[in-house]
Amino acid sequence: MRFKSILDTVGNTPLVQLPNLSPRPDVRLWAKLEGQNPTGSVKDRIAVAMVEAGEGSGALTREKTILEPTSGNTGIALAMVARIRGYRFTAVIPDNASRERIQLMEAFGAQLVYSDGDKGTNGAVALAQEMAVDDRYFMPFQYGNEANVQAHYMGTGQEIIDDLPEVKAFVAGLGTGGTLTGVGRRLKEHNPDVKVVAAEPELGELVYGLRSLDDGYVPPIFDPDILDGKVKVRARDSILWTRELLGREGIFAGISSGAVIWVAQRVGERLAADGGGDVVCLLPDAGWKYLSTEAWTQDIDTAESQVEEVLWW
Repeated sequence: MRFKSILDTVGNTPLVQLPNLSPRPDVRLWAKLEGQNPTGSVKDRIAVAMVEAGEGSGALTREKTILEPTSGNTGIALAMVARIRGYRFTAVIPDNASRERIQLMEAFGAQLVYSDGDKGTNGAVALAQEMAVDDRYFMPFQYGNEANVQAHYMGTGQEIIDDLPEVKAFVAGLGTGGTLTGVGRRLKEHNPDVKVVAAEPELGELVYGLRSLDDGYVPPIFDPDILDGKVKVRARDSILWTRELLGREGIFAGISSGAVIWVAQRVGERLAADGGGDVVCLLPDAGWKYLSTEAWTQDIDTAESQVEEVLWW
């Protein structure tokens, strides 16, 4: 395969069966491996889409600097796209972000502005909104940008239909809401009976990349009517099942992927009562950006406490 640019490799990620993690013989779990995108996460999809939408509308010009609040992955993806397209990029990121994420953004040439880590991504959003008043900035704002939803409607959702038209359920983590909303809409157009379920952290539980709607901020692009259910997940379960994913299937994924797998198993158990079927689990990133947390190498109690020092949603 030949591509004119690294941006042309975004999307069309593998769908891999997880036979060793199925909760029942008649339930098949499938992993959508978004860590196979160029910067290692699903956010490459929306970074390309939001920049192209900004260019198309005329809101993004060469004179402007792209500005975005981020938990890390979107910032890395936008830094990569900005570098290739010739834009300056500034990321607003909580000061307790993992070392790998900060280094990757800096490697792509991003300027970093740190927000109070105790306030999580809500604090980063508030600070970025204050900065965006300056018209030198163009802020795509992943939480409110319809291009986020469209990237998943046109891309991720359609890819799942192409690869597994008989899909019966889709599980993803609740972050900006763009993945669940976009993929969910496309899958329900394909088959209204497809179940769309969110993995949501318990309020006060720290699961990297995910957010609880109970913490006071509901992303504008999120359509809760798409969901057939939400399952609350503890940080400990997320870590444990990320380890199980590596140990039993050989897939090295980010920590929130464990939350998705845990919820997918609950969904699969209910699906088994209705004849079984196929469950697609969206794994949003690979594990490389989390190595400094030692989530895979410490005993579970130590891993949980160390992860909580740097993780938030």
